[in-house]
Amino acid sequence: MGGLPVNAKYIIHAKIEIEGIVDKPDIIGALFGQTEGLLGADLDLRELQNSGKIGRVEVNLVKLDNRVRGSIKVPSNMSKVETALIAAALEMVDRVGPYSARVEVAKIEDVRVEKRKKIVERAKELLRKFEEEAPEVRELIEEIEGSLKASEMIEYGPERLPAGPEVETSDTLIVVEGRADVANLLRHGYRNVIASEGAATPRALAELAKQKKVILFVDGDRGGELVARNLVNSIRVDYVARAPPGREVEELTGKEIAKALKNKVTVQEFLASIKAERQPSEQAERQPMVAAIQVPENVVEEAKNLRGTLEAVLYDSEWKPMKRVAVRDLPKALEETDGTANVVFDGLVTQRIVDIASSKGVKAIIGARMGDIVRIPDGLIVSIIDDLVR
Repeated sequence: MGGLPVNAKYIIHAKIEIEGIVDKPDIIGALFGQTEGLLGADLDLRELQNSGKIGRVEVNLVKLDNRVRGSIKVPSNMSKVETALIAAALEMVDRVGPYSARVEVAKIEDVRVEKRKKIVERAKELLRKFEEEAPEVRELIEEIEGSLKASEMIEYGPERLPAGPEVETSDTLIVVEGRADVANLLRHGYRNVIASEGAATPRALAELAKQKKVILFVDGDRGGELVARNLVNSIRVDYVARAPPGREVEELTGKEIAKALKNKVTVQEFLASIKAERQPSEQAERQPMVAAIQVPENVVEEAKNLRGTLEAVLYDSEWKPMKRVAVRDLPKALEETDGTANVVFDGLVTQRIVDIASSKGVKAIIGARMGDIVRIPDGLIVSIIDDLVR
């Protein structure tokens, strides 16, 4: 009886129970017949369907012994209030043929909401595909935007230290190691930044630090640690922020910079963490190697092909590929994918990835580069692609 309106906005979902055996036409007839006149001519189901305001009524039935249960869908492109009135009218149906019946509306679905969800998910998918296929476009845009901000760099004090234009006016000072670090922070909107430029502490920097809250922002490697230990002993520092393990401040994205600064710690906490990290342990002293496992030739070839893709491949215990994801999504993929036994990826092996992989029962991790790994849990092999393909 009629067709589903192309522009249906809502769908009424209802359940029906009948104390006897009937067919779909009997139910549809009861719905139209017993609601006729309840809401006046303007909301009569037959008239609404003829005018295209109500679509084809769908009924699905299941016969159980001498009873029938089923579901009803009624599409509508009327207003929300009018649709709710129609839904309430359906519940007035109490008989189908000679048998008693009961109709209960479960929900009124907003079709547009579902369409918007699908649009958003599709947009995310298209954006991910765009970012994967055209990273050079994104990098070009960032380079152009960043160059404009980086041009704001000034030279501060007699030592002509690279700095942002707000080092004197801001209440907070971000101290980094070199010019490239200053340029990257300027690129992402941090104008209160200055470089120490070497191991010797510039007098101008020491004087400037006395007047402000100072955040020392260093690389996430051994060199950054040494710079931090030197500066906290030569200028006044309130907090220390570190780039992710194995990363340099000059290469961080805006989000990574913001996260590192948010996770800053006091000088005392920083020194304590360094001491704890450098405690010798049997696990940390082990040399990760691949020799303890056999890697199929096809996996070796895949590892070669992964170089430059920034992708990861998850394998099961027999080295059969299970999933291929972007490296940035690897931690989430490890947490959500059961049965992963081996991982090969074009990225930095970090302590976080090692910990997540170990908690999920992974046996081998093979990355492109090795980060600052402090501990390797028993039963886990960690290595790099170069060791695999030599």
